[in-house]
Amino acid sequence: MRYPLATFILAAATAVPAHARQIQGTVYAENDSTAIPGALCELRTEGTTLSSTITGQNGAFSLTTDRKTPLTLNISMAGFSPAEIIIENGSGNVDAGPIFLSDAVTLSEVTVTGSSAIDSKGRTIIFPSGADVRASATSIRLLEKLPLPGLEANPINRTIAVDGGQPMILINGVPSSLDDLNALQPKDILKIEYSRMTPARYADKGVSGLINITLKKRDDGGQVFAWGRSAVNTAFVDASIRASYHQGPSQFTLSYRPSWRNYQAVYDFKSQSYIGDDFRVDLLENDRNPFNYLTNNLQLKYAWSPDMKTLLTATFNAGISSDKRTVYGHTKDTFLGEYDTDNISRSKQFSPSLDIFFRRDFNEKNSLEAQVVGTLSSDDYRRDNTYIFSGEPNDISETYIMNVDNRRRSLITEISYTHSFSDRTSLSGGFQNTLSHSRNTYLDSDYKPVLTENNNYIYARFGQQAGPVYISLATGAKLFWVKNDLNKRHFIRNLSTVQLSWTISPKWSLTGAFQYSPSIPSLAALTDYPQQSSPYLILNGNPDLKVAEYFKYQLYPTFRHKKFTATLSLFYSHVTNPVVSDIIYMGDRKFLSQSINADKADSFFGALSLRISDIYGFGANATISLDHYENAGPGWSHHLTSVNGNLSVWWNKGPVTISYWRKFPGKYLSGHYVGKEENGDALSVEYRPNSHLTLGVDWMYMFDKKGTRYPSWSYSPTNPAVNDRYIKNNGNMIVLSLSYSLDFGSIFRSARRNLNNSDNGSSLMKM
Repeated sequence: MRYPLATFILAAATAVPAHARQIQGTVYAENDSTAIPGALCELRTEGTTLSSTITGQNGAFSLTTDRKTPLTLNISMAGFSPAEIIIENGSGNVDAGPIFLSDAVTLSEVTVTGSSAIDSKGRTIIFPSGADVRASATSIRLLEKLPLPGLEANPINRTIAVDGGQPMILINGVPSSLDDLNALQPKDILKIEYSRMTPARYADKGVSGLINITLKKRDDGGQVFAWGRSAVNTAFVDASIRASYHQGPSQFTLSYRPSWRNYQAVYDFKSQSYIGDDFRVDLLENDRNPFNYLTNNLQLKYAWSPDMKTLLTATFNAGISSDKRTVYGHTKDTFLGEYDTDNISRSKQFSPSLDIFFRRDFNEKNSLEAQVVGTLSSDDYRRDNTYIFSGEPNDISETYIMNVDNRRRSLITEISYTHSFSDRTSLSGGFQNTLSHSRNTYLDSDYKPVLTENNNYIYARFGQQAGPVYISLATGAKLFWVKNDLNKRHFIRNLSTVQLSWTISPKWSLTGAFQYSPSIPSLAALTDYPQQSSPYLILNGNPDLKVAEYFKYQLYPTFRHKKFTATLSLFYSHVTNPVVSDIIYMGDRKFLSQSINADKADSFFGALSLRISDIYGFGANATISLDHYENAGPGWSHHLTSVNGNLSVWWNKGPVTISYWRKFPGKYLSGHYVGKEENGDALSVEYRPNSHLTLGVDWMYMFDKKGTRYPSWSYSPTNPAVNDRYIKNNGNMIVLSLSYSLDFGSIFRSARRNLNNSDNGSSLMKM
């Protein structure tokens, strides 16, 4: 028999016991008769939960059981009072019809309900509790408190990562950026849908995992939200201003996000050697590396939704930034003697883009999404590396210039279609295309290579719920054409994912997954244009790079009981043709640095995540991880074992929240290179005198005079090195923050009602 395993899985996925009875219905809001997605539906008997699910986008749910005894159907949703329906003895199917939930009591714009976490179709759905919202001044602070294993929220840098990578972020189903997430208020977030597996649709974008945030429904009116922070003892400023107005089917949003740093106390102490067959030089470098940057991100967005089934958004983004970095150093060179370095790099970027997004739900089973993004960007980069040698009668200097102007334009188009055969079975597919044209002008030689790419990705995904087990199968084809001056490369690769999620009981769940994904070299990595950066080192791309192929295996058992959550994460990765940085000796005292394909890059990660919350205002979230790396190439082999973790604790009482966050950095291995993750800790006190204003003070990098530290090592036989880099400006940094929000106009739930006026909104009903 051919394909016995696939036949077994398909049969198991579609098999339903003949004697099982089906309980189904649709959940609506009592005040406006709109469907409620994400409501928790549980079948219970004698205090035991038999099965559970959540309502779909249309509010519908379906549960199965083989019990003929009396049952209780409990339905709950954050922001609504729960409903309880009694189902009497019987063996037949039951259609509960429309079930209406009334609004819950609210206090100071915060819903007084407990948080809930639901595992549904391979994803975790979180409804933030009122306690977590009250203790969070920003969206990052809220994510820091939620039971989402694998997610690391950094309140200092205001970044998030899923298993070490940048996740795909959606807000109300629309692709969004980290800046968009940072502009949200915790009180506006209704639910968060989370997955550590990257959906097939976004598997080609180089992201890790998914965060889909659904905001609370708003009607006519507006909102202004302003947030800012600045350090008392160093040049450190971040801000975010967001104004939105909703009128009928239209919503307008304007946001501005500036960020500025001007750090002078940045130091590097580096010891390295260049070793060739007939030459060796040892360098001892002592550098100060001041830098400053200013970014200004402006966004104007219009959303049009004439009905619940249609959404059209147009977003204009303009990113303007400048950056300057300097190296003032002194080097002891065993070959050239002692000399000073004066290296300066400057860059200016301007990246305007227009993003058009459209979604149409034709009916309860079919939906279409399409997106077009056009970008024009410019990046002017200037770098002068000057080496000053003492000599008689005058000093002698050598300067290596690396000046280049980049002009890039790109067009990204995407279309995705989803068909739901039922609440348990879905099929989706789509196509993405990226066209880009880049020109790099190297000013020292007037060399102007043109870089073009045509990246195509087509995928299909099948999802099936079989009792407590959910199976997801996805596959795609990536067709990538790239031309870099005289070099042409064509890549055709497959991307595939298999995910199995088993809800063992209301307390236990298990997720396992396999993922195959190629990593195609970037245009910059393939560029063949050597540039000398120092007396000994030449930099170049490698047009002969092969595609690195990743095979990832994951297993995540999770236990939840009331206010406690624990997850064990096991992760193994094997890479074929891994890409690493290498340095080789070319002769004549010159060394070449470029990317190559190594022989081996295996890694294993094991992590335990624990979370408790809302115990007399106290909560904690902690993760400890053990990581192991093995890398090998021609004539060399390295391995590394490291422990790392993070801790977040908080306490809220009335208008005051006290919290502490700490990152315990671990080491990582890439080829010859060993680096240590960025350290960080922050003690925070926030005071909220009313529902509009929040004042905060943070003490960051406590008792640490060196501030942010980035130690690293290189075990290259050609270029061994030890580097101690730190940003002293961050040490014992005191940061003041302020946020203010104001709602104006009519901000209420929709008053639109249908004509279904039957009196079935009671919370207790017999059938």
